[in-house]
Amino acid sequence: MSVSKPAFASTLLLPVFIPAIVVILLFLIGTLSNPELAGTFFASILASITQNFGWFYMLAVAMFLVFIVVIALSPWGKIKLGPDHIEAEYTFLAWFAMLFSAGYGIALLFFGVAEPVLHFASPPNGAAETVDAAKEAMQIAFFHWGFHIWAIYGLVGLSLAYFSFRHNLPLSMRSTLYPLIGDRIYGPIGHGVDTFAILGTVFGLATTLGLSVTQINTGIHYLIPSVPISTSVQILAIIIITGLAVISVVAGMDKGIKRLSLINIGLAVALMLFVFMAGPSIFILETFLQNTGSYLSNIVERTFNLQAYSSSDWIGNWTIFIFAWTIAWAPFVGLFIAKISKGRTIRQFVLGVMLVPTLFTFLWFSVFGDTALHLIMQEGYHGFIQAVQNNNAIALFQLFEHLPLSGIMSTLAVILIITFFVTSADSGALVLDSLASGGSSNTPIWQRVFWASLLGAVASVLLLAGGLKALQTASIVSALPFAIIMIIAMIGMWRALVLETHREMSLKNAVRNSGKVLEKEGTNWKDRLAKLVDYPDKEDVSSFIKDVVHKSMETVQAELKRRGWESNVYMENDPLRTRIEVIKSEQMAFIYEVRLSEFIIPGFALSELPMETASISVSEKATEAAAEDDHEYYYRAEVFLRGGSEAYDVYGYSRHNMITDILNHFEHYLHKLHHSAELLPWDIEQHEKQLQSNLNLNEEP
Repeated sequence: MSVSKPAFASTLLLPVFIPAIVVILLFLIGTLSNPELAGTFFASILASITQNFGWFYMLAVAMFLVFIVVIALSPWGKIKLGPDHIEAEYTFLAWFAMLFSAGYGIALLFFGVAEPVLHFASPPNGAAETVDAAKEAMQIAFFHWGFHIWAIYGLVGLSLAYFSFRHNLPLSMRSTLYPLIGDRIYGPIGHGVDTFAILGTVFGLATTLGLSVTQINTGIHYLIPSVPISTSVQILAIIIITGLAVISVVAGMDKGIKRLSLINIGLAVALMLFVFMAGPSIFILETFLQNTGSYLSNIVERTFNLQAYSSSDWIGNWTIFIFAWTIAWAPFVGLFIAKISKGRTIRQFVLGVMLVPTLFTFLWFSVFGDTALHLIMQEGYHGFIQAVQNNNAIALFQLFEHLPLSGIMSTLAVILIITFFVTSADSGALVLDSLASGGSSNTPIWQRVFWASLLGAVASVLLLAGGLKALQTASIVSALPFAIIMIIAMIGMWRALVLETHREMSLKNAVRNSGKVLEKEGTNWKDRLAKLVDYPDKEDVSSFIKDVVHKSMETVQAELKRRGWESNVYMENDPLRTRIEVIKSEQMAFIYEVRLSEFIIPGFALSELPMETASISVSEKATEAAAEDDHEYYYRAEVFLRGGSEAYDVYGYSRHNMITDILNHFEHYLHKLHHSAELLPWDIEQHEKQLQSNLNLNEEP
């Protein structure tokens, strides 16, 4: 019987955790020591970044949008986020519900009415409170919450899901840099990337929680006037709702976040249908179609519009703030989306993450925003504008006041905001814990409780330090370094997909070569068939890697040493892997690695396995995880080169086969050096043949 890991044993990666916590604590202490001075400082920082880096935010978001669309439409779109045989873990409804709850539910409730009304009253261009101002207001809202937002989330989520599920790298931001820096992601560079991701997530989530708690306070005051709108009430609300988030954290992903997310989407759709039916339904449908068409027609111009010829700070207070806030929030939403997207293709992922939420967003703003504008323009409720300008958070409740069942609808809205708060804090704690643990998903509960509590503390301090301005500044500042990381991740993703094409060709060649070698050796065809349909356990594959693969590499190393080539062979146990590195001059080293990789036995195979085979295919690791899932696992000895997994299994190869496979890749490496830099003056093919001949002579039977 295996010994389970102690419940309180920490999985925290200290080089990531300590710097992140130190920065956050210094920020909290400095803010609490002098809130007024902190508020003034935040305002100056906000103005400086907006003026000097606004162009960078806009350009970066445009790049993210173009990149993710091109990837989805390319042949790479058919690549699965995981092994080719795997299926999606969640139904589309459950997937979208969690996407909605984590991604932007709170933002829609806060801005769905307020933003169109505020733009209508104070447009960036033209006269206020006109038909043109109404059109402009809706166009701005569509632009702020449309494709660009989801391109940011999608890029991070896609990169994480691809590298984690396709290449068995940690589910952490550092993994997105693997194609560029290789195993150095496990060193200081990777630690720094994850630290920035934690800071961006903490401050981005704190902004969201601060916005939601002000709206909760406003809603409760609207329903119970004796409850004042004050910072103290809002902090008390944060404490109570953070407690609820802790309960959800303890419940876990499926029992906590998934169930709450389904409740959220149900309540949100109910509210939207009510407003649609009780409001100007035909007007809503007409404006939805017209504004969607206008959005698509003007998307390029708006994407690059920085109001460079005006001195207005509108672009900084709205567009740049929303984009920067989204970038700061992207590690959280992206990692969470990645967690729930295993098994989908890249094309399915992009369409699901961008198209469906964007259409839902446009419909939401049309229902709530255009209903509010209709009340002002057609029914004369001009007091609506003044109320929203005085307190943005009251906009939703002011709308319900002019519709039937206002008390019931306002109560449901407050409940919905609270459940969104809980799911955001809950899923945020899971993501932060994963980032601080190097991508580990099996972490102790106390760590998730710690992160949920920290989020509440940061949101409370930011409210003390100046409310929305402090929240805005924290988001925009934390987003700046992470935007640079996202650009690097985008380059890494492109490089990895290029290598994916080469890996596919390599896999086909490996399959053909494997068959030829087996035939030459006279291996029984039944043995070859057994290799194709069996699902070996952890112990068998581990022994193969240690006894066959590692010794084959040592044989190659000995012959290389005899010929004056520097090489090293390594064996690591966590995760189990062995690799040979060949170094020549100043060129990038040749790396050939075989790694123990775990996979879930596909459903079609389980039904065909004999009882005795099925019983031994559950590894010790799977047994320990049985309390959490019912999956059975099998293991592969997968080949990894510098660019990542080659996606084929060498388990069952003889030492002769292993050496041949190593040399096939080594030959390709030599050809690349020869053709790119012409640094090798000798005949590569002859050199490889001679090396193969000597290895065959030296190989033990």
